[in-house]
Amino acid sequence: MSSFSVRFLTPQVLPSTSSYRSKTCVFATPQVAQVAAADLEAARLEPRVEERDGYFVLKEKFREGINPQEKVKIEKDPMKLFMEGGIEVLAKMSLEEIEKAKVTKDDIDVRLKWLGLFHRRKHQYGRFMMRLKLPNGVTTSAQTRYLASVIRKYGKDGCADVTTRQNWQIRGVVLPDVPEILKGLEEVGLTSLQSGMDNVRNPVGNPLAGIDPHEIVDTRPYNNLLSQFITANSQGNPTITNLPRKWNVCVVGSHDLYEHPHINDLAYMPATKDGRFGFNLLVGGFFSPKRCAEAIPLDAWVPADDVVTVCKAVLEAFRDLGNRGNRQKTRMMWLIDELGIEGFRAEVVKRMPQQELERASSEELVQKQWERRDSLGVHPQKQEGFSFVGLHIPVGRVQADDMDELARLADMYGSGELRLTVEQNIIIPNVENSRLEALLNEPLLKDRFSPAPSLLMQGLVACTGNQFCGQAIIETKARALKVTEEVERLVSVTRPVRMHWTGCPNTCGQVQVADIGFMGCMARDENKMPVEGVDVFLGGRIGSDSHLGEVYKKGVPCKNLAPLVADILIKHFGAVPREREEGED
Repeated sequence: MSSFSVRFLTPQVLPSTSSYRSKTCVFATPQVAQVAAADLEAARLEPRVEERDGYFVLKEKFREGINPQEKVKIEKDPMKLFMEGGIEVLAKMSLEEIEKAKVTKDDIDVRLKWLGLFHRRKHQYGRFMMRLKLPNGVTTSAQTRYLASVIRKYGKDGCADVTTRQNWQIRGVVLPDVPEILKGLEEVGLTSLQSGMDNVRNPVGNPLAGIDPHEIVDTRPYNNLLSQFITANSQGNPTITNLPRKWNVCVVGSHDLYEHPHINDLAYMPATKDGRFGFNLLVGGFFSPKRCAEAIPLDAWVPADDVVTVCKAVLEAFRDLGNRGNRQKTRMMWLIDELGIEGFRAEVVKRMPQQELERASSEELVQKQWERRDSLGVHPQKQEGFSFVGLHIPVGRVQADDMDELARLADMYGSGELRLTVEQNIIIPNVENSRLEALLNEPLLKDRFSPAPSLLMQGLVACTGNQFCGQAIIETKARALKVTEEVERLVSVTRPVRMHWTGCPNTCGQVQVADIGFMGCMARDENKMPVEGVDVFLGGRIGSDSHLGEVYKKGVPCKNLAPLVADILIKHFGAVPREREEGED
């Protein structure tokens, strides 16, 4: 595939007061070894995949000891379900027929994830969650209405979630409807392609891109280009669909680091060099049950024109050399550990068009001393006379009627656009100031999606939980709301506290970046009986001084959680007990 090179106008940038400081993971993981590229055995640097008939497959000599998911990919390339019409055939089969053969059973349980379809075998047998591609979290009113129309037909089984990657997930989908849904997505400019399993996840950017008075650079064009490359303009890009594991990317556009660059496999950090605008690169950030690591500098800078080019080179290095054995050791940071940062950088350089990659720039543009802003509520835009309104979506869950109403509000008061955030909230941009009062008086903002939630509710994030997800150990969304309400009756806080819930160690709820995190587990109650519980994390930070939180207490029964959280808030976040507060009045 030919390399991409797109020219951008140099954006207006703000002066930098300091450079971005990366940090190592707080968990017991080794520092990345400084292994000279020349010392690596040549055999280890042989690509483990080869192209066959347009698809990349694992070479036979590297197939010993591979994990079960790799075997599924060898048996049948998942992209054939999309690129060769396999989904049309599969959608016409009954579940009984599908279950009779291993290849079709693997289709619905594994390969369909390449089309963004996740079978809810454990809790909603025969139904699927569908994950979209939504670069930079920008969605139109037409797209939102279409997604609402899809989930509405599924009744109580249908709903949608705003995810921690600025994305939509819709639920309740049945297989016979999928071909028609895919056509409908295409008509409104959406795709679900390559959004699951060993693919690149949704490119994340500044949710205030283009409207933020303090933005460094508009991240939308970069993330649009990345998404177009990743999916070959929604036609399917098999050159990067056989990665060893999933892979996250973000483009940073503000000092607030809304994009969470330290937990992405590749993060673009804005920086100038010799009068040119571009990005320094961070690599390797990830979460998993066995290890969490923060992204580290690649010691590389690329001009804005080469954002896609270097993404392609990094992906190809990971595709070619990444480990495919133990599934818990296949994320890109494990490869970086093995090669050393210079060895990995050398492999990226080999895959650049001119085999050149400039060293990092010292002229980074993200200000270190920056108070991270809250995007909820009403805020002025850079466009005079306009504001954006951030709405709190409790734990990211929306119903079909909610989506239709949000689309209506975006059309009536804004520009027909909505922005999704990694905190699972939604922003209505481009609201004329003269229309603000009318918007704020809309019933949806009064009853459901407040622009001014309570201090504890506004930072609440929760993964899907075991209501739908077969891997989740506990229920999360309803419980997160319930526990927070209980805590609010116990204490009063004076500042926002970010609390994240995740149903299992896969940590889709990103508990390690929260002020207080709750990871689902089984615990023992006072009678030594097994009950749903959580491991409590404390001290995660986001922004320019980011670092990952650590375990504070393990195996807490969920029914005992509210008093513990109240105590943590009093000891570490300046909360005041309600009884004392009332007694002093």
